[in-house]
Amino acid sequence: MQEKRYSTMTTYELQQEIASLNEKARKAEQMGMVNEFAVLERKAIMAKSYLLNPDEFCPGEIYEIDGDPGVYFKIEYMNGVFAWGFRLNGSKGEEALPISMLKKLEERG
Repeated sequence: MQEKRYSTMTTYELQQEIASLNEKARKAEQMGMVNEFAVLERKAIMAKSYLLNPDEFCPGEIYEIDGDPGVYFKIEYMNGVFAWGFRLNGSKGEEALPISMLKKLEERG
């Protein structure tokens, strides 16, 4: 059986895939399979990106990186479900993050 690409899956299929990946990741973590857990977690992040609308992520805006509190990412441009840009105060160069890893900053006031 050939696996479908996330880009061709329906919302329901993506939700089922995410649930399955999360369950497999939980089991891998319990069994101490760190590498397997990391791979499954990344796959779930990618699948979640296809449930989001890339048009809601704007170049020039700054987002918090989910799972990395206090670290912010400025989008330079979008390519599909990937946001390309730079971590603020980071030493790394340009990188791409799946949009499901980006959280809008809360309005403070």
